[in-house]
Amino acid sequence: MTQSLPTAPDDSANLADVLPSCLVALGAADAAWVRANGLEARIALRPARSAVVVLVDGLGAGALGARAGHARFLTGTRKRLRSGFPTTTAAALTTLTTGRAPGVHGVVGYSGWNPDTRTVMNLLGGWDSEVPAGWLLTPTLFTEAAALGIDPVVVGPTRYRTSGMTANVLGGARYVAADGIPERVDAAIAETAGGRSLVYLYVPELDSIAHKHGWQSDRWTAALEALDGELARLDTGVARDVGVLVTADHGILDVPAESNVTIAPELLADVVGVAGDPRCRQLTVAPGTDVPALVEAWRAAVGKRAWVASKDEAIDANWFGPVSEQVLPRIGDVVVVARGSWAFNDDRDLDPRRTPSRMVGQHGAMTDEETGVPLRLAGAFAN
Repeated sequence: MTQSLPTAPDDSANLADVLPSCLVALGAADAAWVRANGLEARIALRPARSAVVVLVDGLGAGALGARAGHARFLTGTRKRLRSGFPTTTAAALTTLTTGRAPGVHGVVGYSGWNPDTRTVMNLLGGWDSEVPAGWLLTPTLFTEAAALGIDPVVVGPTRYRTSGMTANVLGGARYVAADGIPERVDAAIAETAGGRSLVYLYVPELDSIAHKHGWQSDRWTAALEALDGELARLDTGVARDVGVLVTADHGILDVPAESNVTIAPELLADVVGVAGDPRCRQLTVAPGTDVPALVEAWRAAVGKRAWVASKDEAIDANWFGPVSEQVLPRIGDVVVVARGSWAFNDDRDLDPRRTPSRMVGQHGAMTDEETGVPLRLAGAFAN
């Protein structure tokens, strides 16, 4: 069964542009520096002394637009960015902090294949126990900012302060712990009161609520409304020469119970590693496996519920951006990307007598709901 695969654009502003654009706006870098470092700075920002970059985990532009009446500040403009692929926090956040695509920085999904140990590693919470030193292949732009005379600061919940992911993906920045959203906003205002700083403020609350209750739930809407008020306060609380940029790592959609598919065991017979999210599966196969035949078997089984590509096809379609030789073996031999609201679950290790627990809100694939994220410019960046 032939399948025409979507291609990922590489000429539009996305998460990789955020920090380079901020460094240019702060006067710490120029176009020559951006080019010399192989980066892009396609977000036009007004000059500023300092900047606050707010990343709201899981806030898709589509969901935000659907709840515009509850988010007057965030919907003050309707600018958007493209998240990238896969639309999952580990990959997208690393793209933001390094300015590189997953095929370059090496964090290719929520979980990924380690070709040295031949195991699947958790690339979100596994940095303390599973992920080997040196897995991240590019330096963070926080490290670059410090070298350019900018004070890089991360403001986030206390529980992430000493995590391995923070040490790696947010490496080079000073961590300021603040547990509530109001306290994080206060910290960001304080950190930009003087000097030249680049502050990254992380908001995980909406994503957590969406996973459990869905973005269409009353709880999610209430959390969005509260966040919107705090971000409006951030806008008025920072000094006039401080820019504010609000975006997200990915969007999210609600997956109905009947759209959660249990992967047929025969489709996993030759698979030695199942990585990624239920909406973006990366399958590593045993040596000698007929990959084209497996791709065709998957395509026949899922039909229009998913895009199914071999590794080579996915790379040719630019799904992961440019892919280095070091990253190549980390990507699955077969990549299954859900279309619509489907999700594909590996239930082989579950108790067949119990009903599986599924997340309501999910992400990882390349629908507009997942790839489109807001871009709200405020403070000195407002235009």
